[in-house]
This record gives sequence, C-alpha cells and structure tokens, in this order.
Amino acid sequence: MLDLAEFVLDITGSSSGISYEPLPTDDPTRRCPDITLARTALGWEPTTELREGIARTIAYFEQRVEREAP
Repeated sequence: MLDLAEFVLDITGSSSGISYEPLPTDDPTRRCPDITLARTALGWEPTTELREGIARTIAYFEQRVEREAP
C-alpha cells in the first residue's frame, strides 16, 4: 500500500503526506482478491497493469474536473 500511495503522490504531483493509522481489529493483514467469479460468469479478467490503470484514472478525473470548472 505504501508503494501505491507514493506512486499516486508522485504521478499527481501532490504535496499531501501519507499518514499511518492503526488497522481495525477485523482488517485482514494480507489481501488476496479472487476474480474467479468474474472469470467464470463474465469471461473477464484484468488486462491493464495497476500503475497504468491508476495513471489513466487520474488523467480521466483531471480532464473531468477541468471540464466542470467554471
């Protein structure tokens, strides 16, 4: 998660900091998403790398904000 947070800060040029908070007691220590249902029911699986997807998502919202600005 730290790598992802640092990547988002870097790509956005944000001066925001990263804060560290204690995990909730019921929070899993290791996440392992299972896309079996998406594969079997929809025939779908991800094809975009995480960093590329984050970059594209940020670009999308930057354009959207620019269009909606007065």
